[in-house]
Amino acid sequence: MTESDLPPPDTKRWVMRRKAEVVAGVRSGLISLEEACRRYTLSVEEFLSWQRLIDSHGMRGLRATRLQDYRPGQSVRDRLTAAE
Repeated sequence: MTESDLPPPDTKRWVMRRKAEVVAGVRSGLISLEEACRRYTLSVEEFLSWQRLIDSHGMRGLRATRLQDYRPGQSVRDRLTAAE
């Protein structure tokens, strides 16, 4: 993995592949966690959640449209019902 494999610093749209590239960059030592968070304006908690999702569910766990399938807690239906 090289610097050119990382997403550009101005990335706004975080698709699965880009999230996985950042996690791989930190894990390989190419970039530090602190630098990744600064470069991409991420919180440590957000980065760590990406890492946990990859560890638990692979890259598919990073799909923003499927978070309810991978994150613990209430389902979307339960949250909507509670909000009424």
